[in-house]
Amino acid sequence: MHKVTLIKILVASTLLVSGISAQATDDGRFFNDGPPGFNGKKSNSCKGLPNHAQLKAALNSAVNADTTGFNLNMWATIVDRDGVVCAVAYSGSERGDQWPGSRVISAQKANAANAFSLNGLALSTGNLYSAVQGTSGASPLGGSLYGLQFSNPVDTAAAYGGNPAAVGTKFDPMVGTRVGGVNVFGGGLALYNSAKKVIGAVGLSGDTSCADHNQAWLVRKNLGLDNLAGVGGVSGDATRPDNIVYDSLNGNSNNITDGWEQPTCANTGNPASLPVVK
Repeated sequence: MHKVTLIKILVASTLLVSGISAQATDDGRFFNDGPPGFNGKKSNSCKGLPNHAQLKAALNSAVNADTTGFNLNMWATIVDRDGVVCAVAYSGSERGDQWPGSRVISAQKANAANAFSLNGLALSTGNLYSAVQGTSGASPLGGSLYGLQFSNPVDTAAAYGGNPAAVGTKFDPMVGTRVGGVNVFGGGLALYNSAKKVIGAVGLSGDTSCADHNQAWLVRKNLGLDNLAGVGGVSGDATRPDNIVYDSLNGNSNNITDGWEQPTCANTGNPASLPVVK
């Protein structure tokens, strides 16, 4: 009798586990139907963030709308508040249609924007450029945050592991990992929910750093996670608190990238033309 009961319990348990692990959703906590090399795990807090399909749609729309830079295809990564990668997408038809090196850069930017933004202060990656610079003739003291870019190194196993054929899909090998990294040019923005709370960040890479910022801005708006009206920032524009700052366009025009500025790029757009935040 005891043996029969034990067998029944084991069978029931097996069926239950099988049923749970068969749930392969695009916004749940784990998958089990990915290709070889997929780690199968997602953070609990990814569930409140856009999934792969939503990120890809928002990215494609942004790439089509923006006319700055070189009009190249892009990579996008979303991380949660713990820096865990939740989704990775690209805008081209296949993974080779955008710079391969920009995939990990997009994750670095997402990690940096999340790591250095708060509910009361939004900092884009472009805002950090000047502050991390070393000494020069124009800036003999260097930047006030010099060394920040070395403070959270990339986990190379997370960044480059897994099956290359899965990169940019919902089974991207970075999903569920903490890639880390701090990238300090445009393209990384914190994500704010309707309660004006940081819930993670998005990072874009694949064109000029200025175009990366513009398109990240549009991606965040497309996802409805630009709820930071009234949140502090360093851009000098309360309607766009974490907007990029260029010396000659919306900076102090002293021919030095100081404060929170970044250099302009080829075919740079006017930061004031970006949509105001909600």
